[in-house]
Amino acid sequence: MSDRIETKGKTVSQGVEEKADSDGYRNSEAELPLDSQVGTDLNVTENDLAEARELANRLSIEDVRPMMERVLIIHENDPNFPFSIIQRIRAFLGRCNEAIFETPEKHAILIEEMKLEAALITVNSPYAEVRAVVDNHDDVDIPCGTIRAWTIGLGFSILLAFVNQLFSIRQPMIAQLLAFPIGKALEKSLPDVGFSLLSTRHSLNPGPFSRKEHMLITIMANVAWNHPYTNNIIWVQYLPAYFNQSYAGQFGYQILIALSTNYIGYGMAGIIRRFLVYPSYCVWPASLVTIALNAAFHNDRNTPVASPFGKIFTISRIKFFGVTFAAMFVYFWFPNYIFTALSVFSWVTWISPDNVNLAAITGFNNGLGINPWPTWDWNTLLFDYTDPLMIPYFSTLNKFIGAVIAACIIAALWYTNTYNTGYLPINSNRVFDNTGALYNVSQAVDERGLFDPVKYEAYSFPFLSAGNINIYLFFFAIYSSIISYAYLYHRHEISMGFKNLISSFRKDKGSGTGQYQDVHNRLMSKYAEVPEWWYTIVLAIAIAFGSVGIANWETYTSPGVIFYGLALCALFVIPVGIVKAITGIEVTLNVLAEFIGGSWVAGNALAMNYFKSFGYVTCAHALLFSQDLKLAHYVKIPPRQTFAAQIMATLVSTFVSVGVLNFQINQIPNVCTVNAPNRFTCPGINTFFTASVLWGTVGPIKVFGQGGMYTALLVGFPIGFLTPIIIFYANKKFKQTWMRQIHPVAIFYGALSWAPYNMSYIWPAVPIAWFSWVYLKQRYLGFWSKYNFVLSASFSSAIAVAAIIIFFSLQWSEVKLDWWGNSVTSQGCEGDACTLYKLGEGEYFGPRIGEFH
Repeated sequence: MSDRIETKGKTVSQGVEEKADSDGYRNSEAELPLDSQVGTDLNVTENDLAEARELANRLSIEDVRPMMERVLIIHENDPNFPFSIIQRIRAFLGRCNEAIFETPEKHAILIEEMKLEAALITVNSPYAEVRAVVDNHDDVDIPCGTIRAWTIGLGFSILLAFVNQLFSIRQPMIAQLLAFPIGKALEKSLPDVGFSLLSTRHSLNPGPFSRKEHMLITIMANVAWNHPYTNNIIWVQYLPAYFNQSYAGQFGYQILIALSTNYIGYGMAGIIRRFLVYPSYCVWPASLVTIALNAAFHNDRNTPVASPFGKIFTISRIKFFGVTFAAMFVYFWFPNYIFTALSVFSWVTWISPDNVNLAAITGFNNGLGINPWPTWDWNTLLFDYTDPLMIPYFSTLNKFIGAVIAACIIAALWYTNTYNTGYLPINSNRVFDNTGALYNVSQAVDERGLFDPVKYEAYSFPFLSAGNINIYLFFFAIYSSIISYAYLYHRHEISMGFKNLISSFRKDKGSGTGQYQDVHNRLMSKYAEVPEWWYTIVLAIAIAFGSVGIANWETYTSPGVIFYGLALCALFVIPVGIVKAITGIEVTLNVLAEFIGGSWVAGNALAMNYFKSFGYVTCAHALLFSQDLKLAHYVKIPPRQTFAAQIMATLVSTFVSVGVLNFQINQIPNVCTVNAPNRFTCPGINTFFTASVLWGTVGPIKVFGQGGMYTALLVGFPIGFLTPIIIFYANKKFKQTWMRQIHPVAIFYGALSWAPYNMSYIWPAVPIAWFSWVYLKQRYLGFWSKYNFVLSASFSSAIAVAAIIIFFSLQWSEVKLDWWGNSVTSQGCEGDACTLYKLGEGEYFGPRIGEFH
């Protein structure tokens, strides 16, 4: 596009301030620096803009109009899409009538701007965060599914599955780090020898270790991160301390149910990829960090960029990664081991450690964590597997708003002693009895683990802390809100996904009308797609495995639990997936699965666990697999190679995990007891068992049903359902720019991010996210694009590596540094949680014995 535009028969220079119509949009009476304006609105760099100019010159107004109509339908309510662009698209389509064709010179600037914006959206992603790390070009000849990639990938799948099952250390990014030097070493050492199969040559060394090979290895390693959830069921079934069901030690039973839950998740991910992978609005923020690390290793381009420090930065991404990695690696030793008060920086409570009110409001460990600056530990901000550099600012801000609302509710519950919460710690995630002690589930079940009403009525009703009550209230709200939100904000996209899914089963797929045709889909169209029936077969086989496992052993459960669980997953997986793909936050279905499963199979903890596995866990697995499919989509890995890699990595890692599980339960003496060697005390399994019995045996009907103590919390369902409706129509009525950034699901997510977490985990991310996503992105886009996600990857990687070294070299052998900087964090109420009220000798609170049933 030239620097001068012909308007009304005379030529004017760009740079003149433009006049505005009464509706606030530009007219063509004066000229605007068009490239600069569009570049600012779309957050594009000079390189991105230059690439779009060539296409813009070839577009006609007839080409642009349908493109803008589709953009408006998909992105009108998208908080990640620039609102100023939405406004001008509305202006363009509003004026797009016969007059614009008859006298286009009167709308020259608007037309030219729409051409440039259409070109930008066509040749690249509409999102600056995606453009920053994802290449909008592809070379189909780059090696991907090579022998060395498969060797390294399966090796990491085995290693990480072993380590993850044994120690629960889940750090797949370490595999991405280590894979690069291993791949480069094989590139230098292996000979170029191989064989041909199906007209394709497979060599031990096909050339330089490529970014596609690297990403395929990462995807295979990610599978090992996802160890079988059913192993938790095996633990509580088999061990004498729990249900003592010896048949659970049989390998056939273990592997069938493990393969079932893992492959159901993968089958679901494949079927829903037209909803969660192909659409451009499904950004998947966490994937961008992984790709940024990949690009740092393999991208040789090093463009100088202006920085907020008044200097031009010329350091490459890989050097920047190395420097920041080393800095965080060294620094992390201080808050994690040497000076842990830097991590738990509850300095306000140090003034008076035994002050109940001070600790309740400001405490990091056992309070609400309301503190101006509560931590100097980056790892604290990763409590929900996100960080402020990874997810958009509006997500972080909405989470914070929800947390503030919840803090007020929790404080009100506690200080008014509602539901007897004053006798309990203010923000605990544990369940208590009527003396304030932890709930002893063995006092409410018989020797088979089934509910015993006589023992229960002689013991205690289960009580929740104020923080835990708040969690259940907002969990109920978020489940209903995500349904109304998905319909109001994304019904067009969901409808398009169903149309494309149905079309994929037809032999004649038509002209592709309605298909997602952004740049990455067009590039991926060069590769053979995975047929839908492949995923359908995987899903069917997985269901068969689960049915055999449940029916062939004494599980006291019907195989029907699989189909009921899948129904729950099918209802929520697309709405939950869309929210995660846009905001970076994931709504888990664990509480809903416990609530429904415990009500449906009241008195049977094992059946509830299976419902939870096939309802909540398969949905979570489907989202993890979908995220990896998006990784492959961004990096242009052929779909069938991704399919094969995920299938094989899942198979291998599942067998390894189950094998290690057998070793643990059979070869480690006194495992999951206080006498277990090397600290194999299984705190997570103990928590799982308690939840299993409490919600599967005592059951949610007694807790939340008619006459239950917490029945009023069910008001969360209508509140959640109505909130997105109110916000949606308020936005339509008042049309305020800031209202477009309100995300009801993210607000509810922040509100339930309590017990045991608190404001100390949430608040520090807000100023950091603002500095990155608002200040830097708007003023120093080149600098932000080049380094933001690399910094996120380097910090997370350094913490992962340092944490493993500290764990095995010091914490495993219980080498401790005993000084004030490590002990001050557990003084007073920060060490042992304080309560508002105390009980006298022999007293208890709540319903009298015999008055609850």
